[in-house]
Amino acid sequence: MKFFNYFQPTEIRFGCNRLEEVGEATVKYGKRCLIVSTPENEVFKPFIDRVKQSLVKAGVDHTHFDGVVPNPTTDCVTEGANLAKSFKADVILGIGGGSSMDTAKAIAVEASHPGTAWDFLYFKTQPTKDTLPVIAITTTSGTGSQVTQVAVMTETKTKTKSAIFNANVYPRVAIVDPTLMVTLPTHVTASTGFDAFCHAFESFIHPAASPYTNRMALEAIELIKKYLPQVVKDGNYIEGREAMAWADTLAGLCIANAGVTLPHGIGMTISGHCPQVMHGESLAVTYPDFTRFTFPYAVSQFAAVGRIFDSSLSTVSDEKAAAGCCEAIDAFLKEIGMWLNLKNLGATLEDISAIADNSRVLPDYKNNPRLASRDEIYEILVKSYGRN
Repeated sequence: MKFFNYFQPTEIRFGCNRLEEVGEATVKYGKRCLIVSTPENEVFKPFIDRVKQSLVKAGVDHTHFDGVVPNPTTDCVTEGANLAKSFKADVILGIGGGSSMDTAKAIAVEASHPGTAWDFLYFKTQPTKDTLPVIAITTTSGTGSQVTQVAVMTETKTKTKSAIFNANVYPRVAIVDPTLMVTLPTHVTASTGFDAFCHAFESFIHPAASPYTNRMALEAIELIKKYLPQVVKDGNYIEGREAMAWADTLAGLCIANAGVTLPHGIGMTISGHCPQVMHGESLAVTYPDFTRFTFPYAVSQFAAVGRIFDSSLSTVSDEKAAAGCCEAIDAFLKEIGMWLNLKNLGATLEDISAIADNSRVLPDYKNNPRLASRDEIYEILVKSYGRN
């Protein structure tokens, strides 16, 4: 067995109605809390109100930054960090999907260090232990951000998407309450759910995969294969929401300790250049051609996943099962309504060229079983552009 490390400092509070514990969880880390979220709407406001009530009950003063945008920008982070500083916040609470939780982490860095959060990307100066503590409440089942050391953002002027990657931004507490997810729109459910699948799948084929992350990844994939189509059809199916919430958490633990590969590097660049494209959508358009590009270089892993999706592949060779995995993922995308192309998502051919140029800024592509050149990435994108 190969050497490996596993690290996870986040306290996970999983289960229905755990949101009520947020005040008690937060007061251990601070008495002045900045709540970070997207703008309130009719569905989301009751969740925010419950958070505020719980904080008040625990004796925690709070203010609310509700300026988070999808694919959060450095301008958004700075606005939130300025509010955190003026309020003298000593704890940051992110509630929502990955955009809100990542913004909360980036704010925690910028509000406690000189400069901006962009100065603390994974290849630059690293955040210190002065980083404000973060509490994460996930309302989607897909990003895994509630249990990772990653904060993704886009530099506003250049549209470059990159990330802070540091143990000091791990949330101190993650509240995973499946009841918060029953109101998710169908397409958001599908998009975030496919993101969770990608986390599990890519960590499974990653060179840093370990026996521990592999067990979690395969369990997550099994749960997603079974339950994501069901919650796409019926968002009120609480057993399915629970299963997806757990799968998302498992997949987040996987990427925190192994990582992601080529599709995430491409996908993050897509949504950096085309912010209207959801992260899960950017992955969905990439996967059909990524899988065919990669499977000959990770036959055993692709075969194992293929057999989860299609039991008939258990009677064929690994090579045939690996090829069958590509077909099975295609069918899964169609089943959950995520068979997409870049053209219909609003990307242009000029965007595709720029995306290909920048998809290797992040190191994710280096972890793919088959290393992709710029031109090979461009070819994947061109196929993704006009797919029927």
